[in-house]
Amino acid sequence: MPTVTEELNNLFAIPPAEELPLDVLGELQSICRLHSISAEELSYKWESYTMKMGTEQTRLDITTVRAFKKDLQEIVEREARSKSHTRSADRRGAFATPRTTSKGGDVFGMLDGITPVQKSSSGGNKRKATFETPSVTKSSKANGMSSPSDGRSLPVRTDPAGQQPVTFAERQNPGQIIETLNGHLDAHEPPIAPHPEPRVKLTANSDLKRFRYRPMAMHLSEASEVLDDRIDEFQALIQDHYKLEDTMFGNAAAQATEEIIAVGRIASDTPEGKLNSASIVLEMSRRSGAGLRVPLKVESISSEFFPGQIVAVRGINASGNSFTVSEVLEIPLMVAAASSTSNIKKFNESIGAMEDESSSAPSQAMNIIIASGPYTADDNLAFEPLHALCQKAEETCADMLILIGPLFDTEHPLLASGDFDLPEDPSIEPDRATLADAFRILVGKPLQSLAQVIPSITIVCVPSTRELMSKHVSWPQENIQGRKNGLPGQAKMVSNPVVISINEILVGISAQDILYELRREEVVVGKPKENNLLARLPKHLIQQRHFFPLYPPVDRALLPKTGTEEGIATGTPLDVSYLKLGEWLEARPDMLILPSALPQFAKVVEGILMVNPGPLSKRKGAGTYAQLTVYPRKLTDEERGLEMVGHKLFDRARVDVIRI
Repeated sequence: MPTVTEELNNLFAIPPAEELPLDVLGELQSICRLHSISAEELSYKWESYTMKMGTEQTRLDITTVRAFKKDLQEIVEREARSKSHTRSADRRGAFATPRTTSKGGDVFGMLDGITPVQKSSSGGNKRKATFETPSVTKSSKANGMSSPSDGRSLPVRTDPAGQQPVTFAERQNPGQIIETLNGHLDAHEPPIAPHPEPRVKLTANSDLKRFRYRPMAMHLSEASEVLDDRIDEFQALIQDHYKLEDTMFGNAAAQATEEIIAVGRIASDTPEGKLNSASIVLEMSRRSGAGLRVPLKVESISSEFFPGQIVAVRGINASGNSFTVSEVLEIPLMVAAASSTSNIKKFNESIGAMEDESSSAPSQAMNIIIASGPYTADDNLAFEPLHALCQKAEETCADMLILIGPLFDTEHPLLASGDFDLPEDPSIEPDRATLADAFRILVGKPLQSLAQVIPSITIVCVPSTRELMSKHVSWPQENIQGRKNGLPGQAKMVSNPVVISINEILVGISAQDILYELRREEVVVGKPKENNLLARLPKHLIQQRHFFPLYPPVDRALLPKTGTEEGIATGTPLDVSYLKLGEWLEARPDMLILPSALPQFAKVVEGILMVNPGPLSKRKGAGTYAQLTVYPRKLTDEERGLEMVGHKLFDRARVDVIRI
């Protein structure tokens, strides 16, 4: 077993460094001893702390570690005080004397709703909390937390570590490139004037109509059939790939003296707690194993497991109580995406690349900007990062802008309370303002302005399960309405997840943070095949051929706390009956866009370009976005005679992750 020091170095050391500074390591060890927690649990608390801070002060050094230690201690003290108050209130019981909490002396709240209420002197259009979302105005005013009359902002608060949120105007290093992939390629050079016609042909490879199912109407029989069918499909895939006979497969739960291959789903032997090497069980389909579960003994192998993973294991069940695994068979990958040479030539001509040119100029490359929500900080609804992003797209004459939800975030404190002001707008009445009006003014207007300046731009909007404007509450999720919510005609609304074609390039997008949840649930047995976590996690999606292979998802109470009064994250509301909508159907995408709370990155995994742009706005600071410079697919002399050729996007696309 690794020591605490080794675990801390593995979890907290930032490559290429393999060990932490001694002072930082000492503080982390002190926190583990003080709170009686493991190194892994400490890493989860650190991730929650960095997402809460959202500033440059969360770099791992002795100062931030001490602030982190102080924050944890204050949380413990607050919880202790809260329990103490609860016990004293219980002792007073029903005979305690009621005390007034208002200036009017209404002890029992009997005058509430009878006495007149003073109208706010706000100059903006007040968004009434009674229209859409239950208001928490009274409680927030009692705590001195109500929104000021100028609208769209909360008072500046000091966080537990003693640091103040950084305003967007005072953000550090705007425009700084954090990470670059394929830096040998030149960045896009904007043209003198916007292109007269769109250079991008957008095609949806997912059937968007199938996402318009009725949520919250799941039948257990349908859900079990979907889960069983997935196991049976993978068994047929394994059998065909390895050319195995039917007799090689068997029921892992049945006692036998001969070695067999069993295909099933990884699960935990208990519904509570995190999966570990001792709690792994294999759940088989009703067809192959009567739907039984059997414990797996995996001490002799090296592999990675997570709940919901479909695996093919070779081994023996000699005792009838457990299945001893000797090998985990690799699941074959899907074929890479390809296009006809005639289509490649047509798309190259559309962006101005000539066939006889040996190399392409940066001005001929496609300029694609990718951003993920939230799009404004927790203390305001000014959407300054979104405005800055639109300005960047305008300055660089972007061919495509991909916006991944949430655009209007249910976890935003002001939107969750329903108590906020809108800027002056002659098209709405103050007492009749709706969420659609708020969305049109705060989100639709900057996109309308961008579309007017760059008419040739294509805007792709992917919803999120945290999307306030979406009536679809589960994942997979249908697209939201664009025109009705004030978005321009250039905005194309797609589902979540979705596979689209940008010219010849096949792109998969999912707004659900599968990487963070896999990071929490994955268990590594033996030596990992890939040490880099950000390269290992996306590979699970490639092998499982699914945008969300984790089942069940992480309990939302275990996810990072939000800034709302409740503080509970939305999580992943899976509709199991329609999980097939999250599968990859024909080929591996050329690019996967996977927004995540994990550090932003751009990597190539199994020939797929993986991009996590990071949130455009953190809770208390500015975030990041990704800019792609995609050069034309040049055909070699040998390839011109072929019917189909691969896209090789990973070799001709430059990716820059940039601070907004």
